[in-house]
Amino acid sequence: MSEGVVVNRKRDENGTAALPGSASLSGSAVAASVPGSEVQGQAEQGQLVGTARKKWLILRLLPWLAGICFLALWQFRLFHQLFSLESYQLPVPSAIAASIRDNAEMLFRYALYSGTEMLGGFLLGSLLGAVAAAGASFFPTSGKAGIAVMSALNAVPIVALAPIMNNWFGDGIWSRIAVVAVITMAAMAVSLFKGLTSIQPQYGELLDGLAASRMQAFLKLRLPHAMPSLFAGLKINMSTSIIGAIVGEFFIASQGLGYLLSDQIRLANMPLAWSCIVIAAALGIVLYEAVVLAEKRIIPWNRVRTNA
Repeated sequence: MSEGVVVNRKRDENGTAALPGSASLSGSAVAASVPGSEVQGQAEQGQLVGTARKKWLILRLLPWLAGICFLALWQFRLFHQLFSLESYQLPVPSAIAASIRDNAEMLFRYALYSGTEMLGGFLLGSLLGAVAAAGASFFPTSGKAGIAVMSALNAVPIVALAPIMNNWFGDGIWSRIAVVAVITMAAMAVSLFKGLTSIQPQYGELLDGLAASRMQAFLKLRLPHAMPSLFAGLKINMSTSIIGAIVGEFFIASQGLGYLLSDQIRLANMPLAWSCIVIAAALGIVLYEAVVLAEKRIIPWNRVRTNA
């Protein structure tokens, strides 16, 4: 018996197997290599879980990496070179961060004021739009015309609407709340009306067979069916309400991020002006995520259906 054969036999006795080309596998690996075995199934499942975790981690990290790269390119003045901009025209992120740190108290106070306008108009406009959609669902023939008229208000430019609201409600906070309400109620009305009226006919026929009233059909069938459309309208409104609040403060206001932004642009204090933009964007993102979180809590079945 040759020396190589003796060595291979010893390896087999110790639970290892030698393969041609000097590759060796453990006992469990050998079992895993047997097609159809339980160990092989567990190994394949473990590989799938590991691959899924890697994909999840990459998808989570990619937006952050992209954001960090964008800020780094901005900090090193790549955009200044591309668009021939000076530092006073486009402050670098470090200058904006320093401005936020130096004016934190004032920015917080103005952000609170703009946030109040934003939330007040968002809630009022969404409520008016929801009431209009619900009423139109009871009378669909004439309701469609009402929804069309309401959606036409969404075509009015904010720069034309804001002075009118200031003329009606004065220079107080209610003029900006009115601007936000007008630009948000149309989106809610259109989205919710579509959800309330897109019921499959057999469901309506079933409730008719059970002698359900129109109100019962609305509460038991139409409203639950329209909840995803309701939250779709809320998410759209949350994104647009910050625009209405900021632009409304451009005309007549003594507080708010929009007022501070326009004032600092006139003074050419661009780091503080950009600070207002950053704070407004952060405020909008936080409130939007709050709506998304509420959607997940209130209608979790929609999340499961969307993921599927």
